[in-house]
Formats: sequence, structure tokens, C-alpha cells
Amino acid sequence: MTSYALTDSWTMTRRELAHWARQPAQVAVGLVFPVMLLLMFGYLIGGGRGVGGDYLDYLVPGMLALTMAFGLEGTMLAVTADLNKGVIDRFRSMPMADGSVLVGRSAADMLQSALALLLMIGVALALGWRAHGGAAGFVGAIGLLLLFRFAMLWIGIHLALVAGKPEMVQAVQILVWPVGFLSNAFATPESMPGWLGTVVEWNPMSHTATAVRDLFGGPGGEAGHVWPAVGWSLALLAVFFPLAVRKFAGLSK
Repeated sequence: MTSYALTDSWTMTRRELAHWARQPAQVAVGLVFPVMLLLMFGYLIGGGRGVGGDYLDYLVPGMLALTMAFGLEGTMLAVTADLNKGVIDRFRSMPMADGSVLVGRSAADMLQSALALLLMIGVALALGWRAHGGAAGFVGAIGLLLLFRFAMLWIGIHLALVAGKPEMVQAVQILVWPVGFLSNAFATPESMPGWLGTVVEWNPMSHTATAVRDLFGGPGGEAGHVWPAVGWSLALLAVFFPLAVRKFAGLSK
């Protein structure tokens, strides 16, 4: 059964990759958008109030975490489109593992997220950013960012299944923006009003960004944030993964 599930999931992943080949512009926009944000905040806003040292060293880890939170609308649109076209119903009528459609979609998304990370890091290096935490810290930071993306992804899949229609995705996607911008991606909580700084410090993305800064050895990093960041991502997965699977299983009922 496990081998069949893996085979079916890989088949669904290849289906999503085939969609990339037919819609390269959509993939390109998803990869370029965070780079534009990095350039805008790095050069236009610059300086970063309340941030010591090189602002780019502070900004880049925050932007990497922000990239992992954004761009969920592609997956959400794909899920809702399959729902409304009856594609998922046809797949469910076939002898294939339950949930392989969602696993395939999530695998394709994670591949695109990894490419986005590589592109962002390449641009950051070209701008003069450097990681100072060593090879182990670098690998740990990338793993933590991808774990956060995986958690955010299943939140997006669940919300897409709840929304049910592509036109509702935009309204649901708006919910992601407060998570991204009410964080320490661009400035320290200490530079904000007290109540806002408290909200920002509790944001799971802030924990991830702070932990990544620590692993990269840059300003704004605090020792001891890695495990809380991991805990936040695992907690989100523990809640939304079973919710998404349960919602998907109940679609035909």
C-alpha cells in the first residue's frame, strides 16, 4: 500500500510539474515577486529603524521567511480549480491512494519554494549579503524555512478546500498579508509601539525569522529561538494537516 501511495503521489506531482511547463509566466511571477520586495526594501527603505549593523544582514532572513509565507494562492487556485472542474471527483473514482492529489500538489509547491529560496539567496549574495553562521547554520536555516513553508502550505490547502471556489481565493489570500507584515521581517519589535511589538513577537513568522537570523549569524538573531520556531511550524501542521485531510475525505459525502 505504501508503494502504491508513493507512486500515485509522484504521478500527481508530475501532473503539477506539467502545468508549470504550460504556464511558465505564472511560475516566473511567483519567483520574481519576492526578489522585487527584497530590492525595494533593501534599497528604497534601507536603514531599518532600530536595526544595528548592516540592514541587509537583518532584512534577508526576514525576506526569506516572508517568501515562505507568501505565494500560496497558486496552490489554492489549483486546488479550487480541480474541485470546480470535477477533476478531484474523477481522481477519487479511480483506484488511487486517498490524498495523493493533495500530496502531489504540496510536493510541487515545495519544489517551487526551494527554487524561490535559491533565487532569493543568489540575489542576496549579489547584493553583498553573507551568512556568518557556518555550513551547519546555513543548512539548518534552509530546513527551518522549508518546514515553515510546509506548515503554511497546509493552511492554504485547508482554506482552499473550505473556500471551494477560485474567486474566493483572493479574499482568503488577504489573510496571509497580516501574518507577513505584522512581523519582524523589516524592523525590530523594539522600534514599534508597545502593543504592536507584542503582537509581532507572537507572530510565528517572527519566531522563524529570528531563528534564521541566529543560524545565519546576523543581527537580530537570538539564541534559543530555533526550537520555538520549529514548535510553531509543527503545531500549525498538527492542526491544519488533519483538517485538510478530513475536509478532502468528506468532499464526496
